Amino acid sequence: MILQRLESLPVGSFHYKLLILTGLGWLFDSMDTGLIAFVLPVLAKEWSLSPAQVGWIGSIGLIGMALGAVLAGTLADRIGRKKVFSITVLLYSLSTGMCALAWSYESLLVFRFLVGFGLGGELPVAATLMSEYAPSHLRGRFIVLLESFWGVGWLVAACISYLVIPVFGWQIAFVIGTLPALYVFLIRLHMPESIRYLLTKNRIKEAQDVILLLEKKLGVKSQPFTGTTDMSAIKREQETAPKFTALWSKPFRTRTAMLWLAWFGIVFSYYGIFMWLPSIVYAQGFAVVKTFEYVLIMTLAQLPGYYAAAWLVDVIGRKYTLSLFLLLSGVCSFFFGNAAAPETLLAWGAAMSFFNLGAWGVIYTYTPEQYPTQIRALGSGWAAGFGRIGGMLAPMLVGVMLGNAFGMNTIFLMFASVFVIISAVVILLGKESKKKTLEELEVVLEN
Repeated sequence: MILQRLESLPVGSFHYKLLILTGLGWLFDSMDTGLIAFVLPVLAKEWSLSPAQVGWIGSIGLIGMALGAVLAGTLADRIGRKKVFSITVLLYSLSTGMCALAWSYESLLVFRFLVGFGLGGELPVAATLMSEYAPSHLRGRFIVLLESFWGVGWLVAACISYLVIPVFGWQIAFVIGTLPALYVFLIRLHMPESIRYLLTKNRIKEAQDVILLLEKKLGVKSQPFTGTTDMSAIKREQETAPKFTALWSKPFRTRTAMLWLAWFGIVFSYYGIFMWLPSIVYAQGFAVVKTFEYVLIMTLAQLPGYYAAAWLVDVIGRKYTLSLFLLLSGVCSFFFGNAAAPETLLAWGAAMSFFNLGAWGVIYTYTPEQYPTQIRALGSGWAAGFGRIGGMLAPMLVGVMLGNAFGMNTIFLMFASVFVIISAVVILLGKESKKKTLEELEVVLEN
């Protein structure tokens, strides 16, 4: 059986190379997201933009991300993970470069929308591809490690913003953002198509060829395939039409509701907090937030958060790790909002970053495991896309709250409450998927 041979492959150079290839895509995504956050204050001053105009530059990218996640996920289930991954990386890198050539506020909005579309499309497709190749007993760890590249991307963006932009101007940040276009060639050379996707399309010979190639690379003694195999293992998947309505059919509706609520809450809180964080905290008199050291501490705290989550997902499980990290994100958010000194602000801010980004790593692991191969990218894309609505709403809501003289403690109490609510949603509605093959999960999820 093809899938049995895939699962029995020893972890080796192929898996780590795939992790790096998909991880670089996430690093570049994160770098672009971080760069626009750092560029906005400079751009606002140079172009004399109003706060509302600055807000739209951030929001238009999130609108693009929502649409990109949905459409790319749907397309990946039709034409393949590898093709869509390559297309979205190329789209956001070239669009980022065009931002450096923007001649007006309106043209920048158009380019930022295209950047967001590419970013939103790449993330769920990358997670789906990695989840379909990682061995079941280490799948959670691989996906969280994939997500950890996001933290590295923020570090790169911070260094570019503080060391390069002051010397060469804001345009250089977007020029650097075109580098991922070259990375597409590496994808084409070294990243295979998902075997599970090939099987759902009856491309049996191609799937067999990939297995034989991987066995050779990993030093496994190969046996030739005879006849057609694995058809019974994918019959259920082929009977599940890759349509939006399939996500709300009886086997999946509870999981879809859980994922949509969890994604909405985590994206709402992340973008609401981190897009406004410097402005909110600085307005309370904490000048330390404007320093490079503060940004560095907050960003570095993300990395151990990812690694702790990567270990826990295969020890206590996805459901419990995600719920725990969301709950502790809420606790840290509450105390961060009530910090009275720079030291406590930094401590609770670092802890909030630790648990918040750790939760991101887990949700990217958990989401693809809730759907069969035929609708896996579709389901992941729609969950991420619905979550982006929260990312659009939160920055605007915080702006309204600040305009009505709400304090930092009230704003962060709101975010803490959201974290606690979605933590409870995951515990009540979630199903554990630790150390099961994707095919075993498909049987469990459909019963």
